[in-house]
Amino acid sequence: MPASPTLADVQAAARRLDGVAVRTPLLENARLNERLGGRLFVKAECLQRTGSFKIRGAYNFLASMSEADRAKGAVGWSSGNHAQGLAEAARLLGMKATIVMPADAPALKVANTRASGAEVVLYDRVKDSREEIGLGIARETGATVVPPYDHPWILTGQGTAGLELVEQAQALRVTLDAVAAPCSGGGLATGIAIAVKGLSPSTAVHAGEPAGFDDLARSLAAGARQKNERLSGSICDALLAPTPGDVTFPIARQLLGPGLVVSDEEVLDAMETAFREFKLVVEPGGAVALAAALTGRLPVEGRTVAVVCSGGNVDHATFRTALERRPA
Repeated sequence: MPASPTLADVQAAARRLDGVAVRTPLLENARLNERLGGRLFVKAECLQRTGSFKIRGAYNFLASMSEADRAKGAVGWSSGNHAQGLAEAARLLGMKATIVMPADAPALKVANTRASGAEVVLYDRVKDSREEIGLGIARETGATVVPPYDHPWILTGQGTAGLELVEQAQALRVTLDAVAAPCSGGGLATGIAIAVKGLSPSTAVHAGEPAGFDDLARSLAAGARQKNERLSGSICDALLAPTPGDVTFPIARQLLGPGLVVSDEEVLDAMETAFREFKLVVEPGGAVALAAALTGRLPVEGRTVAVVCSGGNVDHATFRTALERRPA
């Protein structure tokens, strides 16, 4: 595994992703700023290729492999955004990809993964282990396992979103007091922290998580990795990793401020606000950092902060539930 990643590694990832990843906009809303008493910027990664930030890390990983290893293909496991990002990254590089997905995964996500040319292997969540299936495929074919977050090539690819965010803020002549991003295993939050702290050392960086699945927040407070008691039970299905990663946690301890924890109800409110004020479709897991800003867990009053809305792959029923909520 490569050494602990640096700002230079994120900048190298940005060069690999040039022309591949969308440079997503940094948005501001005057009415919301007035309500919050400060300036809030939203980095709209929900407008990214495949609908989430995940293609940044997946493409950077595949592009960093040797030509010989790329010829053997890639294998991953995911029920959603990583599956689609890895499948599309492999298509762009002319590689074979096999994705292990649960049989009950949303049909649209399975279809999108296949549409990018990946072979999808379905498994039973209750009876089967996706890791064992994926590792078995890797052993048989020689394909490289591409993890969803816990690898320097992945997190430096994700960190390019933070690089863009700071550059966009600087172009507006804005100095950010704080940045927050959603967190599952920590690839996005730590990658962004490397970029943001490298370019703007005074800017605090935080990770947002759903209540009951705040393993990173508790780990940062305890100084050692903690584990969630449950593996499901939040609408933020993209943020349910059981514990911080081996690679990501040491970086998180060094670079991240205290964790930000929000409820599912607050996430739904944030989804409604994102649609009403920014015209963005944001999935639950992608809205936790915005929810932290709207609730004051990430203070905005008298400050300038930015949050990442990391994905927009939400099912119709959940999005309808969010939109039917009473605006704050």
